[in-house]
Amino acid sequence: MKAKVFSIQGEEVKDIELNDTVFNREVSDGAIYYAVNNELANRRVGTAKVKTRGEVNYGNAKPWRQKGTGNARSGDRKSPIWVGGGTIFGPQPRDYSYTLPKKVKRLAIISLLSQKVKEEKLKVVEDFTIETGKTKDLAVLLQNFTSDERTVLILKDDDAAIRRAGRNIPWLRMLAYNRLSAKELHYGRQILVLETAAGNLNEFYGKS
Repeated sequence: MKAKVFSIQGEEVKDIELNDTVFNREVSDGAIYYAVNNELANRRVGTAKVKTRGEVNYGNAKPWRQKGTGNARSGDRKSPIWVGGGTIFGPQPRDYSYTLPKKVKRLAIISLLSQKVKEEKLKVVEDFTIETGKTKDLAVLLQNFTSDERTVLILKDDDAAIRRAGRNIPWLRMLAYNRLSAKELHYGRQILVLETAAGNLNEFYGKS
């Protein structure tokens, strides 16, 4: 399939050939669902914790004698039914991460790229860099393509100048073509792909 290539001024300058396997395939909603959930789970810290009755700071003394007081029998103040006592089955530190099959990840990324093309939310832009590394210079350039909505910029490599310029733009996410995030692509309202990165995606994800 063919797609338009835009200049940094936002004007159409030429066409580029995009691999149908990557940018024009049937969308797999299931793969997208599993890939996004996997990324969210892998980011969870899992440090939530409460104290059990063996960890609260109370002694083992019996509050009152077993019989004759009229009170319910009680063994110690660490019991979960006492205020300040331990918690039953409360959260403990755990690892929420798990591994997703590589084929499912690949299918999810390809599906998301194809989906954004069909929704006309993906644009190929001529290669550029921000030599000054200043946020304002990149922000001015991006105004030709988006209006402060969540945007993903797919780079041909880890361009340090662009990353430095874009790290202070809250609605911008920058991803290298070979390290794409299903979550960022899914929630991105606009996807900007550098021309060389588009060619790299053709090769990287176009392999069977």
